[in-house]
Amino acid sequence: MKLNKLLMVALMASCLFTACNNADNNKTSETAANDANTVMPVSIPLQVVNVYPHDAACFTEGLEFIDGYLYESCGEYDKSDVRKTDITSGKVLQRTPMEKQYFGEGITVLNGKLYQLTYREKTGFVYDLKSLKPIKKFSFNTAEGWGMTNDGTHIIFDDGTNNIYYLDTASLQPLKQLSVSDEHGPVENINELEFIKGFLYANQWQTEWILKIDTATGKVVARADMSELRQKLGISSYPPARMGAPDVLNGIAYDKATNKIFVTGKFWPKLVEVKLDN
Repeated sequence: MKLNKLLMVALMASCLFTACNNADNNKTSETAANDANTVMPVSIPLQVVNVYPHDAACFTEGLEFIDGYLYESCGEYDKSDVRKTDITSGKVLQRTPMEKQYFGEGITVLNGKLYQLTYREKTGFVYDLKSLKPIKKFSFNTAEGWGMTNDGTHIIFDDGTNNIYYLDTASLQPLKQLSVSDEHGPVENINELEFIKGFLYANQWQTEWILKIDTATGKVVARADMSELRQKLGISSYPPARMGAPDVLNGIAYDKATNKIFVTGKFWPKLVEVKLDN
């Protein structure tokens, strides 16, 4: 009887050891798999190429550079508009104000039309690019609208979370969703967007970062620290000390024809051409 008990104890101990060993092996495998899937973002160097005047009264929400002109969406209730600007002088050439109940957000230009989001009104606008006259409205289902761009095939926008949405250009209905993450997990506060050479470049609200996002995986593959721009331009640090003072970095425009990137911020007095990894 004692021998049987000893055998049973030995058998139980062996099973426990095997189970623990398998659990450890599973944890090791999971850790290895997670490590293999982790993308460590590289650092993108920043170089200032040119500095241009910018309307310091514009609370910049969207920025585009098309055929030699700057197109911009300025936000805030009862102050929002879309505008066309001469980049060299900063002079506003055309301007379409929005109704006071709308807070203008991100914009993008595709096939002769300018598309614009609103902040919490769940309403988007489509304008004729030449005249900046509204053509139609469309609706979207997210609680908020923030940044906007396109890849030539889809309208792309975000809502201030870590989610990015792709819309059909004809129906403006959602087709797919991309979730943004980095080595630490989900990346919130994705703001202004620009599609550059197959990647999404994004401002991250309340930071001085521009993030480079893989459109296949949503992984942040690179980051540009833009904080030195404030010092070079003589712009006070974030957050602003008073209402109307230069606010957060926001606004990325890309000129595909010349491979130039332009950036600015909310209430910034300057627009900057920068060299990143373009």
